[in-house]
Amino acid sequence: MKYLLQRSGQPIKGNIFLPASKSISNRLLIIQALSGGFEIENLSESNDTKVLQEALNSHCVLVDIGPAGTAMRFSTAYYSFVPGTRMITGSERMKNRPIGQLVDALRQLGASIDYMEKDGFPPLKISGVLPKKNVVEIDGSISSQFISALLLVAPSLPEGLTIKLRGKVISSSYICLTLDLMRQLGVESNWQDDEIIVRHQEYHRTSYRVESDWSAASYWYEMAVLSPEADIFLAGLSANSIQGDVAIARLFEPLGVKTTYLPDGIRLSKAPTTITKMEFDFSKNPDMVQTFCVTLAMMGIPFRFSGCESLKIKETNRVAALQTELLKFGVNITEPESGSLAWDGQYDSERAEVPEIDTYADHRMAMAFAPAVLKNSRLVINDPEVVMKSYPGFWDDIVEAGIIFSSVS
Repeated sequence: MKYLLQRSGQPIKGNIFLPASKSISNRLLIIQALSGGFEIENLSESNDTKVLQEALNSHCVLVDIGPAGTAMRFSTAYYSFVPGTRMITGSERMKNRPIGQLVDALRQLGASIDYMEKDGFPPLKISGVLPKKNVVEIDGSISSQFISALLLVAPSLPEGLTIKLRGKVISSSYICLTLDLMRQLGVESNWQDDEIIVRHQEYHRTSYRVESDWSAASYWYEMAVLSPEADIFLAGLSANSIQGDVAIARLFEPLGVKTTYLPDGIRLSKAPTTITKMEFDFSKNPDMVQTFCVTLAMMGIPFRFSGCESLKIKETNRVAALQTELLKFGVNITEPESGSLAWDGQYDSERAEVPEIDTYADHRMAMAFAPAVLKNSRLVINDPEVVMKSYPGFWDDIVEAGIIFSSVS
C-alpha cells in the first residue's frame, strides 16, 4: 500500500488526541505482571503494547513478538526469573537486532538462556530460575532498554539488584523514565555515578493513568514549523512529564514553534525562527533524530548532530535510511564520524518531483517524512501502515489537521 499526501493550502489546525505513551505503557505491563496486578488507565493502543500484553497473558511456550523491540528486551528479563520455559521469537529484522549484552547480563545473575539460531540474537529459549547473584555489569553504550529491562525486574529479585554501568550511557532519559515510574509505583532506587542500586521491595499501586506520548507530539511540532500558519492543540501533555522527549518543546522553540501549556494539554503556534544552524547531542533523545533531520532539511537549516550511535540497531538502520530518503529531496547528509550526522545546507540539483519515501518497516520514518509534504505539495509514503507500531491514528489525525491523503497502487 502507498499513500499519496497533498497539502491543502490551509493552515495546520486541529485538536489532536495523541496516543498514550508506548514507553510508559510497556513498562507498566511488566510491573503489573510482577506485582499481581493493578488498573492501567489509557493504556497505549499501539501494536508494540498489544504484543507485549498478549505475550504476558499467554500460557503458550512459543511467544512471537514480531518487530517489537521493547517487548523482546523486557520479556527476556521478565521470563528469566519466573517459573516455566518460553521460546521468544520475532520478525526477521528482530532476529538481526542484537540482544547479547542483555543475555550476558542476565546470565551473570544465573539466568538460563539459550540462543536458538545465531549467538547474540533472537530467538531465545528461556527457562525461569531464581537468581544466584545480585550484582551485574553491563555496557551502557548499546541500548538503554537493556538497562530498563533489568531495572523493572530488580525489586522482585530476592536480594534486589545492583547494576554497574560501563562506558557512555546512551538514551539516559529512558532509564530516568523507568526509575521515575518505579518510584511512582512505590519502588525506591539510588543512581550514583556508574551504579544503580535497587533493593528488594514491592510495587504498590491501585491504578495508574498513562500520559500522552511526547514522541508522537514531535511530528506535530514539525508540521507547525513547516506550515505558514499553525494552531494545534495536543491533549494530555504537560511540562512536568517523566518522558525525556518533553525536551522537544525547548528544541523547537528557536525553530519557530511556541508552546503554551494549558491545564489539559499544550497549544502550538508560530513564532520567529531564531537560528541559522543547529547542533545538538541526541544521546538522550535518539528517537527524535529523524524528526529533526527532516525538519531542518525542509527548512534549509544546516545541522550537526551527535549521540546517534543507537540508530543503526533500531527498527531499521536509521542512519542509512535517512541518507537514502533525504537524497530524494536533494539533501545529502553525511556521517562525519560514528554516532554523528551532518548537513551543510546545500541542495543537490537532482531531486524527485514527487518523492516516494520507503519506510523500512519503521514507524518513525513514515511519521517524520509525512510533514515534508508541506514543503513539497505532493509526497508518497510506502507501507504507511507501519505507524500502527506506536501511533495507530496518525493518518486520521493529519487529515483532521488539513493534509489530504489517498491510497495509490
